[in-house]
Amino acid sequence: MLICFFDQEGIIHQEFVPPGMTVNADFYCDVLRRLRENVRRKRPQKGQNQNFIIHHDNAPAHRSFKVSQFLAKNNMTVIPHPLYSPDLAPCDFFLFPKLKLRMKSRRFNTIGEIQEESQQVLDTIPKRYFQGCFQAWQKRWDHCIRAKGEYSEGDGAI
Repeated sequence: MLICFFDQEGIIHQEFVPPGMTVNADFYCDVLRRLRENVRRKRPQKGQNQNFIIHHDNAPAHRSFKVSQFLAKNNMTVIPHPLYSPDLAPCDFFLFPKLKLRMKSRRFNTIGEIQEESQQVLDTIPKRYFQGCFQAWQKRWDHCIRAKGEYSEGDGAI
C-alpha cells in the first residue's frame, strides 16, 4: 500500500506500508509526523507558520481520536471528506490512475520492484499535472456543493 501526500508543486511525502502492517491510528500518526517534517524541509514557506491544510479520506485510522488530537496539536486543519466520495480524493481520481496506467499489464516478481516502478512514476509526473489536479479537485468540490452532497453523475466527473 502506498500513502502519498502532494500539493500543486508535486509530491511532498510518500511511503509504502510494510507488508503485513495495518494502518492504524498509531501508524498514521507516525506518517503524519514524517509528513510534517517533509513539509518543513520541502515547502519551507508552508512549514514556517506550522499551520497547513490536509485532505484525506474517511479511512478509520484517519478518523480516530488519536489522529484528531495529533492534527489539532500540530495545527493541521483537515478538509472534511464526504462519506463514499472517492471522486473527491485526488489520489483516487488523479494519482493512482496514473500509477495504474504505467504499470498496467506488467508482471513484477517482488514487492520491491513494484515500489521501485511506483517511485519512478511518481518522480516523472510534471508539476503542471499536479496543478491541473487541484483545478479538477476544485471543480469536483463545486459540483458536490451544488448537489448538496448527493450522489450524481455528469459534470462532476473529470
